[in-house]
Amino acid sequence: MIREILAGVMVAAIVFASLNGLNLWPLLVVAAGFVAVRYLAVEGRMPGSRRFEVVQGQGGGSASITFDDIGGQEMAKRELIEALDFVRQPERARRLGIRPLKGILLAGPPGTGKTMMARAAAGYTDAAFLVASGSQFVEMYAGVGAQRVRELFRRARQLARQRKSRTAIIFIDELEVLGGQRGRHSSHLEYDQTLNQLLVEMDGMNSRVEDVQVLVIGATNRVDLLDSALMRPGRFDRVVRVDLPDREARLQILRIHARNRPLAEDVDLEAIARETFGFSGAHLEAVVNEAAIAALRAGRDRIEAADLREAVDKVMLGERLDRRPTPEEMHRVAVHEAGHALVAEMLRPGSVAQVTVTSRGQALGYVRQAEADDRYLYTARQLEDQIAVALGGAVAEDLELGGRSTGATNDFEKAADLARRMVYAGMSPLGVVSREHLPARLLHEAVAAILSAQESRVRELLGRQREVLARAAAVLADVERLSGDELRAWLRGELAESA
Repeated sequence: MIREILAGVMVAAIVFASLNGLNLWPLLVVAAGFVAVRYLAVEGRMPGSRRFEVVQGQGGGSASITFDDIGGQEMAKRELIEALDFVRQPERARRLGIRPLKGILLAGPPGTGKTMMARAAAGYTDAAFLVASGSQFVEMYAGVGAQRVRELFRRARQLARQRKSRTAIIFIDELEVLGGQRGRHSSHLEYDQTLNQLLVEMDGMNSRVEDVQVLVIGATNRVDLLDSALMRPGRFDRVVRVDLPDREARLQILRIHARNRPLAEDVDLEAIARETFGFSGAHLEAVVNEAAIAALRAGRDRIEAADLREAVDKVMLGERLDRRPTPEEMHRVAVHEAGHALVAEMLRPGSVAQVTVTSRGQALGYVRQAEADDRYLYTARQLEDQIAVALGGAVAEDLELGGRSTGATNDFEKAADLARRMVYAGMSPLGVVSREHLPARLLHEAVAAILSAQESRVRELLGRQREVLARAAAVLADVERLSGDELRAWLRGELAESA
């Protein structure tokens, strides 16, 4: 209605000016050019501009992804389903005086299932469902982003009316691109204008008739970049954490991805779950997929345990490399990795899953460890044990070869980081310290003292197991792989003989 009135006023003004002898053609040409540029930019037909396209999801339970297909993340799924129930049962929520939620933010590391949860939400509710990415809204042309935000909400309401639905869900991935803190971009205000328009739309200020409720589901792995106005209640009412899965959740994810694949009898998914601490759901899916590819490459009809172990190594470090160290380098790498493994096994029995000197990525060799339980808090002794394991390779080179190599550089960096962590946590003789006000000299002295003490400890540990160290290094140099069970058997034999 307002647009029609404005158009009529403009036509009347043009007629009045023409009757009074004013030449408005130059002004009309400029205005027409401006409108054309804006239209082409919004449609993505200008050079340097992308076409704005949103994906229309399927609601009403017809989506291919359901919440049952998402392993783990029980708390996140429960929070999201509860919010979606307000959309499915608006009358019940209204009777209890519950204000409709405007937005739900899915926050967590990459690969944890945020997009899958949004796709499952489309199948859980019969609401109209649209998908867009934050990068689609920001262009080089001023005002395009704000126009695309308006267009997105308009399409969502239009689609809901076509489906005779009272609700619409908009999923925006990479929300930090669209909703970043205002004032960061001093060159122009395009980012701020786009965010301002999103805030207005979420408030419902532009909707003349509130016949359709729009719920915005955003996903980001950088919550710290989002503007505070976007995060307040009334916009994104809930922040649902979608974190890395724990061991039980990893087992659920592995079972989901392996349920339609033929597995051999020797496959132990619980062991794989223990050995993949820190893996996301995407990593675990890749592990199962790479194992299936390995079985296909070998001409087998079933996935074996060796395929899964190889897949874990590949996902963690990359494909095997063709580079082949010289015999002297191979022996040094074998001694180095055997030192890591021996120290790890002596300090944390049962923790070593596999030792290998096969080149992958930037690593000439590595020790894969399997913790009995996922850990989120560490004591001083546990951090000291980690430092000792990191120093085990260099000390083993000292004892067996009479000197160190550059292969220990990353180990030293890791050990120093752990030592600094101890200092900042008040676990050093300095006691409780302030990170900002701690003099660099005192920090260096405290870190050096921790590293020196653990180096002496490691030298003593390996000195008592020189025979096992030499034996493990010889096997690694020969066959390039050693299981944790073999290493533990040798250690038990040495301990029994010494007893």
